[in-house]
Amino acid sequence: MKHQNVHKLALAGVFCAIAVVGSLFSFPMFGSKCAPIQHMVNILCAVLLGPWYGLGVAFVASLIRNLTGLGSLMAFPGSMFGALLCGLAYAGTRSLPLTLVAEVFGTSVLGGLCAYPVAILLMGQSAGEIAFYAYIVPFLISTAAGSVLSGVILYALRGTGTLGRMQKTLSH
Repeated sequence: MKHQNVHKLALAGVFCAIAVVGSLFSFPMFGSKCAPIQHMVNILCAVLLGPWYGLGVAFVASLIRNLTGLGSLMAFPGSMFGALLCGLAYAGTRSLPLTLVAEVFGTSVLGGLCAYPVAILLMGQSAGEIAFYAYIVPFLISTAAGSVLSGVILYALRGTGTLGRMQKTLSH
């Protein structure tokens, strides 16, 4: 049991580092920085580690990105909702397509809607005036790109049998 937890924690740390470094490959859209690597990491965490590790990685990566100036405050709702929803979807169904869709829906719709009060509370009224309309579309673009990336990786791993071996190693 302890060995499994160490493996999961180490992999979560690697995923967190990938998400932070991957945020260097972001592009601005309205008031948000679109970082597709974070969404790729969310899905990989969902499939390999589960929903709670995925949520934790999304939170820590968002925190580090904000502390280092690599992300905006929108990184929190923009990553955490998708991470949790796709993690729960995979845990409940083991369906890769549903997991990819859950990440896109969780990030773009739920995260985009929750960006509105976050923008008002933490960034002021002027940011809140555009947040409701301006965050769903950028979050959708970012999460769709990350979902495609993770889909390519996961289907390639599954095709070679590596995905099953990785999951088996992490579950023992």
